[in-house]
Amino acid sequence: MEEKRQQFRHIMLDYFKKGKNATDTKKKICAEYGEGAVTERTCQKWFAKFRAGDFSLYDAPRSGRPVEVDSNQIETLIESNQHYTTREIADILKISKSSVENHLHQLGYVNRFDVWVPLKLSQKNLLDRISTCDSLLKRNESVPFLKQIVTGNEKWILFNNVERKRSWDKRNEPPPAMPKAGLHPKRVMLCIWWDWMGVLYYELLPENQSINSKKYCSQLDQLKAALNEKRPESADRKCIIFHQDNARPHVSLMTRQKLLQLGWEVLIPPPYSPDIAPSDYHLFRSLQNSLNGKNFSSLEDCKRHLEQFFAQKDKKFWEDGIMKLPEKWQKVVEQNGEYIVQFSSW
Repeated sequence: MEEKRQQFRHIMLDYFKKGKNATDTKKKICAEYGEGAVTERTCQKWFAKFRAGDFSLYDAPRSGRPVEVDSNQIETLIESNQHYTTREIADILKISKSSVENHLHQLGYVNRFDVWVPLKLSQKNLLDRISTCDSLLKRNESVPFLKQIVTGNEKWILFNNVERKRSWDKRNEPPPAMPKAGLHPKRVMLCIWWDWMGVLYYELLPENQSINSKKYCSQLDQLKAALNEKRPESADRKCIIFHQDNARPHVSLMTRQKLLQLGWEVLIPPPYSPDIAPSDYHLFRSLQNSLNGKNFSSLEDCKRHLEQFFAQKDKKFWEDGIMKLPEKWQKVVEQNGEYIVQFSSW
């Protein structure tokens, strides 16, 4: 077994030197040696080491002095998947969760809507955002496609939500500290898809369970059934433009094959762009406001709140979330790629 692991690590290093990424490397190894030969997380871990200048193919000792981690390793992981939690990063790099949090703070990252985003975008990030938004603007001007968009994402819903209140503070003084949820809060993941006319399909996963590729693909089948029922004119013509981010389950090989089977065009926004993702800036921000100070005793209690929230949103709410996208794309272009929403208001 150890000999096989070393062989895979040599292959990873070889692909790294050829300029390949961790995702492609995992696919190539699994295609050659069988599905499950290595995980994407394992490839991400070794690529992070290589990028940090460490080309040793042996595991670091697990006892004795704590492992010293270069901030570049953490930044590399975040760049590859901005949905990583601090716990997942800590597990990959074999360091403490508090160390990860300190490094992320020093690197200038903040967590918004369960997505790590940099307070200051790199030049490449800015150019990617400008290019993507400009392309979408021109496409929509040529052939309007907003009513074809089906968008969705996931959001953690806490059972106990701290009430946040506005307050007046003196200039140059830090805002008052707010109590935080416990270390392991009780929570459920909301998975939801919608379009300009309203909710198409949503699901609450069991407590503390997150999404994976297999589950995501089964949900896409459920979404397809919902489209057939609620939007038969769109589903029958296979003119769906599917909007999702680049979270791991959304871009896995299994998911790509499923989307190809469904015949949907896939629209993925540039990285670090929750300010132009309808679920993040529009739906989840409004939902979070409704959760302020709410406490749920059960999954059913949480579901009742969501049903009431969705029912209270009129057609204009859903329409604005999609039809105002060109305004946001235009602002990104005009502001040279910079964020168009202040983090403090998210």
